[in-house]
Amino acid sequence: MGKRRYIVHVDMDAFFAAVEQRDNPEYRSKPVIVGSDPKSGKGRGVVAACSYEARKFGIHSAMPISTAYRMCPKAIFLPVDMEKYQDLSHQIREIFYSFTPDVEATSIDEAFLDISGSYHLFGLTPLETCLKIKYKIKKETGLTASVGLAPTKMAAKIASDLKKPDGMVEITKEGLLDFLRPLDIRRIWGLGGKTEEVLNKIGIKTIGELADSDPEELERRFGRNGLYYWELANGIDERDVEPESIAKSISSETTFSEDTLNEKIIEGALMSLCESVSARMRDSRVKCRTVTMKIRLEGFKTYTRSLTLAQATNFADTLYKEIKALYNNFDRSGKRLRLVGVRASNMTYGSDKTLFSEKDDERQESVHIAIDKITKKFGSDSIRHATMAYLSQKS
Repeated sequence: MGKRRYIVHVDMDAFFAAVEQRDNPEYRSKPVIVGSDPKSGKGRGVVAACSYEARKFGIHSAMPISTAYRMCPKAIFLPVDMEKYQDLSHQIREIFYSFTPDVEATSIDEAFLDISGSYHLFGLTPLETCLKIKYKIKKETGLTASVGLAPTKMAAKIASDLKKPDGMVEITKEGLLDFLRPLDIRRIWGLGGKTEEVLNKIGIKTIGELADSDPEELERRFGRNGLYYWELANGIDERDVEPESIAKSISSETTFSEDTLNEKIIEGALMSLCESVSARMRDSRVKCRTVTMKIRLEGFKTYTRSLTLAQATNFADTLYKEIKALYNNFDRSGKRLRLVGVRASNMTYGSDKTLFSEKDDERQESVHIAIDKITKKFGSDSIRHATMAYLSQKS
């Protein structure tokens, strides 16, 4: 069992409009629309943001400003003051960093936070930490935020949108599927209107109905996206919060041409994936502290197993040793494997030139750098068998 993840999504409420209402008390409780000049209904721009009072008229962001004017001509129309909004966004970001270094800003008014490894430092529960974040934002900026807390990014984002404004929704690991199942499929991350229309035509309107669908049929209809949607519907969302200052997680996976029990094929695939992930980490000059093995069995049941390392690495042999241990400890009850994957995450910056305390480390570094040079010049297959033999000896 991997450790519990506590992913937070913070969404500032009607950010631009809320800032203007804060700075101009006479605008409070009135419909405020931030965007281009409506020019008495003849403007050609769009709504950048609008207050909740304006939303009661059916106005929303990205709507043509001329339409917004026709729907509510008595609204207060204001120009975008991006410098002011960006300054506030940076101030809010600093609040996030006071709770965790793992912050992924997705826009000027939204961010993901991973508090899995930091909430206990404050003597608080994850939910109490979220409430503290909301309180600190309100105290220091005078603005409200809606927050979702969940074990996955998609669920956290959905949760933050359910009780706006100034909302707080917690989804537990045990309650994740019950939370997702009744929701409309349009809540699925990345599922577009055309896909929604096709799914509706075949009787799939809720996330639960999508989760209960045949994944092979979804794959035939929508390609890899079909499996992606099916996994999300079943609560499978391995995406990490990816801080701007650290490279993204690096992963690789392979689907076997047919489901297999052949240990040599499986181990060879794991070796190859570890090599690929290792080389990409060195290209990015990063090292990982966490390795994850992904397994999909016949019937599409998917599992992940993770391990946090004592020391960050980008060595293929170290990755393979840990991934192989995770694989050996996994009970698949005799079922065949459809897919295996390897993911490196929890990154730190590394370098090709490192000081080592032991000669063995220095030798491994030299071997890996040499392998990288050969594969870049002649292709990955040019040294595949030698590399796999080396890894087998190390494991």
